[in-house]
Amino acid sequence: MKKEYGFIALVGLIIGGLAIYLMKAGNPPNMGFCIACFERDIAGAIGLHLAKAVQYIRPEIIGIVLGALVSAVAFGEFKPASGSAPAIRFIMGVFSMIGALVFLGCPLRMTIRLGAGDLNAFVGLLGFLAGIWVGTLFLKRDFDLGPTKPGRSIEALILPGIMVILLLLLIFKPVVNAEAGGPVFFTKAEPGVTPIPPGAATAPIVIALIAGLIVGFIAQRSRFCTVGGFRDMILFREAYLFIGWVAFLIAVFAGSLIVGSFNFGFEKQPIAHTMHLSNFLGLALVGLNGVLLGGCPLRQLILAAQGNGDSALFVLGMIIGAGISHTWLFAANPKVIPAVSNYGQIAVIFGLIFAILVGSVSSSSLGSGLES
Repeated sequence: MKKEYGFIALVGLIIGGLAIYLMKAGNPPNMGFCIACFERDIAGAIGLHLAKAVQYIRPEIIGIVLGALVSAVAFGEFKPASGSAPAIRFIMGVFSMIGALVFLGCPLRMTIRLGAGDLNAFVGLLGFLAGIWVGTLFLKRDFDLGPTKPGRSIEALILPGIMVILLLLLIFKPVVNAEAGGPVFFTKAEPGVTPIPPGAATAPIVIALIAGLIVGFIAQRSRFCTVGGFRDMILFREAYLFIGWVAFLIAVFAGSLIVGSFNFGFEKQPIAHTMHLSNFLGLALVGLNGVLLGGCPLRQLILAAQGNGDSALFVLGMIIGAGISHTWLFAANPKVIPAVSNYGQIAVIFGLIFAILVGSVSSSSLGSGLES
């Protein structure tokens, strides 16, 4: 176990170090890696929303999926399967994205923000832990969405295939409609205007792709998962995944001090807001869904790359959720007051209600009572 603990700690340090490096290479501040933010940018790039500040095909997401696929195939862990409540997983993917964009980040970015001194992320962490704790209550009552069934390789390769297509679109940038643009859209930075919009703050494609490949590979080998770390500590007092998260936090904290990006406090944090209840509830929704579905947004990408079609639907649900969030004004906007609209707050509450309902009807000791 000491060897395993050392491995997961090394993985956390590498991911944290790469996050800092990507920010120095051009990624947005406190956003070296953010699964939700990067999937949101992809959604904008393919026209699912028209928020011009966040449109870019992020190579990091492509790299994570392809890196995890290579690892899974190389070590005999590519096992096509699906059939465990796919529609529920898709909808929970939509709600997970809504919660993440209300907070302005996934659990990875929450950790990066926390390591850089953003105390709004600490509020988000408290909500994340609350959501995970509620999720463990359902697990203790034998929560189960049903078994998966073996599938075909061609189905399991659909999401990696989509990533290859996205990479080609990123490289060649085809234009179908000369007047309207598309099929891909990219955020443009205006000369002399600061801060640079998140979609225009990008590390070089090759660097971002390689970083994603590394993270996908080592995350697949180690089972790195932010939700899993806290879930296992609560349920089993098992520290393996938790050590990975702590190492990730330490790496980001040290890196932020080294590069001079550490800023302690609530105010003037990059791409963040101080609506504490929204920060709390947004990540509570992400944490609860993560426990019920078996992993955080990063882990869902890894599982999808291993051949899990249900996780692939969750990923696609998050991308669709990004389009919905920005089109329906659910996503937070730190440039306006209030940063989170009433629509966004209500959407998060609906997401929590849906997750609790799913947890209740899918737990043996609760569901039987509800059915009767």
